[in-house]
Amino acid sequence: MKRIIHTDDAPAAVGAYSQATSNDSLLFTAGQIPLTADGDLLDDESIAVQTEQALYNLDAVLDEAGASSEDVLKVTVMLDDIDDFDEMNETYANYFDDEPPARSAVEVAALPKGVGVEIEAIASLE
Repeated sequence: MKRIIHTDDAPAAVGAYSQATSNDSLLFTAGQIPLTADGDLLDDESIAVQTEQALYNLDAVLDEAGASSEDVLKVTVMLDDIDDFDEMNETYANYFDDEPPARSAVEVAALPKGVGVEIEAIASLE
């Protein structure tokens, strides 16, 4: 049975999707962008700051579902410029500092609202 996850500590969905869904075994998050829960878009900030906000949003969604970064199995990072990989990776490594999950990082043509990074995750709830 599908369960919808929603928290006011992360930005509300800006389209026809949920912040996350779960079957009570696995949690699938929507992509998190550098948008604060108050609606402040950090698109003009450095990739490090954008990554930090996206991970903060991810953490809020994980927490609402009863999970943490330690439960994350797989992450997908989308960058609008792959040359920002090293800066993103430095911030990301501080978040997933012990036993990091599997990860893909890809360059995409564009991201929602003109941001530089979007991060989604799959986590275990068992």
